[in-house]
Amino acid sequence: MTDFLVTAQIRTDLGKGASRRLRRLDDMVPAIIYGCEKDVIAISVAHRQLVKHLENEAFYSHVIRLDIDGTQHEVVLKDLQRHPFKPRIMHADFLRIDKDEKLVMRVPLHFLGEEVAPGVALQKGVITHLVTEIEIRCKPADLPEFINVDVSKMKADETLHLSQVVLPSGIESMDVLHGNDRSLVNIQLPRAEVEVAQ
Repeated sequence: MTDFLVTAQIRTDLGKGASRRLRRLDDMVPAIIYGCEKDVIAISVAHRQLVKHLENEAFYSHVIRLDIDGTQHEVVLKDLQRHPFKPRIMHADFLRIDKDEKLVMRVPLHFLGEEVAPGVALQKGVITHLVTEIEIRCKPADLPEFINVDVSKMKADETLHLSQVVLPSGIESMDVLHGNDRSLVNIQLPRAEVEVAQ
């Protein structure tokens, strides 16, 4: 498991103008910490530090240790605002976690066995990912960096649904809980081959 430590400072100068100055003059990202029925804390994080962590996919769905002036908080990244066209992080929201309380997070899907799936290897079908991440509910200790989806047995014209994925222990799919059995991936024959078969 990757261990993420983010260093931050308390932000006392608030407002849009202050946030713009923070980004422009100090190369910092304004952010907040909220949750666990505690006060919201305005903080700032070095842009370079945040960008480096964001290069790791696990940072988006992992418990993060946030160090504010020597005091550590366990949080998860809940929201990130990026500049519309510049490679710039504009704002970040961190949610405090309680180890005994379940939290809802989006985690990426990793598709395994695509090259050996009969629909691809034997039938020359094309695999399409319909969903790349799902929303799950679990306790912080059970939070996975990603969910593996085995597609090695799929044939052409087959679709794999969320309910068919075996989730790790302690993890629930929010979609399935709400009766939405989403399609995750399918294999289709190329159009030319379908026309020939007809």
